[in-house]
Amino acid sequence: MDKKSILADLKMSVETWDVELAKKSAQQAVDAGIAPGEAVEKGLGAGMETISQKFDAAEIYLPQVLAASTAMEAALKVFEPHMKGNSVATKGTVVIGTVFGDIHEIGKNVVAAMLTGAGYKVIDLGRDVPIENFVDAVRQNKADVVGASALMTTTVIGQKEILEMMKEENVVAKSIFGGAPCNEEWVASIGGDAYCASGGEAAALVAKLIKG
Repeated sequence: MDKKSILADLKMSVETWDVELAKKSAQQAVDAGIAPGEAVEKGLGAGMETISQKFDAAEIYLPQVLAASTAMEAALKVFEPHMKGNSVATKGTVVIGTVFGDIHEIGKNVVAAMLTGAGYKVIDLGRDVPIENFVDAVRQNKADVVGASALMTTTVIGQKEILEMMKEENVVAKSIFGGAPCNEEWVASIGGDAYCASGGEAAALVAKLIKG
């Protein structure tokens, strides 16, 4: 197969959440000498962009987004041994989770899937995450960005507390927040860097934050 066809198959494997095609086309890319970085960006990443657009248009839903992310991860495992330093190069590291006291995580899962698909290393802390766990994870992983979701008016204060603890402990990272009671005004008031309204725009916002 030629390079164009292999990249097209990688893209299609994500768009159709086909794990077997993802693994097969990733191996074909390796055998054809296609640089893993190019395969990820022009193949898998392009497919995830399609998924993002369809999700924002309500043409697909969370299960499909997560399935697409699973297909991409299967391909990344094939590429990993062939990347420099024996690890997959990423655009940056993002720590993400739902704040303490809040068990909602659908939105957070979408954002995590979209960021993974866009080439970021995502440290997903899950739901009901204590404030100190966010700060510790940022420090330990030297994360570029910390993201926290809150779906209740009683838990949104946790986003502010994350920033306060990071400041107290001199832990530096950009921040992005979202969730039903969260908006641009709230994020600005607590000193956050970005408000994320939907999973589809998460990757672009994170890219902007990292570039400064």
